[in-house]
This record gives sequence, structure tokens and C-alpha cells, in this order.
Amino acid sequence: MKAEQIKEFVKSRYARVAQRNISCCGSGKSCCGGSTAEDISRKVGYGIEDLASVPEGANLGLGCGNPVALASLREGDIVVDLGSGAGFDAFLAAARVGKSGKVFGIDMTPEMIQKANANAAKGGVDNVEFKLGEIENLPIADNLIDIIISNCVINLSPDKGKVFREAIRVLKPGGRIMVSDIVLLKPLPEAVRQSVEAYAGCIAGAAMKDEYLAFIEAAGFQEVSVVGEDFFQADQAIGDLLASGAFSDAALSEFARDVSYSIASIKVSAKKPE
Repeated sequence: MKAEQIKEFVKSRYARVAQRNISCCGSGKSCCGGSTAEDISRKVGYGIEDLASVPEGANLGLGCGNPVALASLREGDIVVDLGSGAGFDAFLAAARVGKSGKVFGIDMTPEMIQKANANAAKGGVDNVEFKLGEIENLPIADNLIDIIISNCVINLSPDKGKVFREAIRVLKPGGRIMVSDIVLLKPLPEAVRQSVEAYAGCIAGAAMKDEYLAFIEAAGFQEVSVVGEDFFQADQAIGDLLASGAFSDAALSEFARDVSYSIASIKVSAKKPE
């Protein structure tokens, strides 16, 4: 798959998510497993208070963790949310950094930016700014940001190394990242790895765990640490691939046999050198 083909497919899929207020797997189910948006968010670490505190429509159930809970945000921090979607994590972060802080949400899908801005207006959140842009080319100045968060998005990028190089560029010296993402513990079958359907479903784009951590270190980050790890349930994604008609039953059966305990959701922290 070519990088531009992947980006256009992912963008179109998430445009439909924004327009229909459903997850990327349709039928109200998350692209990263689970059922309703609220169910998957509770499962990956969000509390009832989190869900109740954001504007209605901000939570689309697209995450695989709760990076805000682990980010140790402080009053006055300047934050970037990579792949901010409808604004769920950005709004949670905005409440923690307060009026003296600022949150920038970056998303490459115009429909998501429009939805996030509408949610901000509806919720009266004025310390968040949503910007249209790619996480490989952030529309943010150098050395501006205190902390970067991201939730099940970097796995969708065809150039993860560039994402982390951009992250370290915009962070202040001593700035930090806290990301939740999907990684592989063993290689995927080739048929699934080549599928754009699986890419948008958070699977085919995932890197091997060691490779993912190496991207972060190669960008120049220090103190790279996996602060949480859980096996990822791929049942829903398998069902979506089968429904798409892109694969035969036999090919997906092979994948289902191989996938057990081979995909993980990890939470990673790292620091830009002082």
C-alpha cells in the first residue's frame, strides 16, 4: 500500500465517522474493539466523570487507552493532541490545564475538525484550538509544547518515525509525550497487512512493539517507558474485514488463529532532553 492511498482511505473512513456520529467500524462500534462508544471508553480506562464532563458527541469510542489520565497535566500546560477527532481527549486535557493553559487538537479530517469545533462551542470550551493538519507535519511552532498526547492514532500513520520527529520538534526542552497505541507482538499475515480495511481498523498499520519504541528513541527522546500494556481484542476488526468482502473466510480464519495474544495496546511515555 502506498502512503497516500492509506491516508486518503483513512481520511474518508473517519469523515464518515464524524458525519454519522458512529465509530469507524460502523454500527456504533469502535474501530479498536468493544461495542458502544461509552462501553469501549470505560473498558480502556475512562471514568463515568470523564464521560460526563465533555460535550455530547465528543466521545466516538475510538481510543485504546486514556493518555490524559497518565499525562500528569498541570495548570498552565500547553498540550497537543495528535489525531484529536471530535475532541474527547482534548476537552479532558483542557479541564486539567485550566484557563492559563492551552490545548491544540490536530486532525487531518476536515469533518472531524468541524465536529470538534462545534463541540467546543456547544460546551463553551475556549482554551482548545482545533487545527487541520497531518501528524507527520504539525502546524505548530518549534519548542512550544509542554506535553503531547495521542490515543490510538499514530498506528494509522505510514511514517511513524516522522510523527515522533515532529513531536520532538514542537516540544519544549524537557517536554513529554504520553501516547496510547496499538502495536504487534508478532507479525500479521500478509493478506491482512496489505488491507486498507484493516489499516483503518487499527490493525494493519500497527508496528512491532520493539520497532515502535525504536522510532521514539531514534527521534531523540529519552526515558522511553511502557507504563501500561494490555492484550487487544481483535474480534470486531476481524468481523468488519469479513463483512467488507476483501478476504475469504479461509484467509480470515488463518488470521484469527494467528492473532491470539499478538496485538497489544500500550501506553508509552518519553521525554525530550533538557
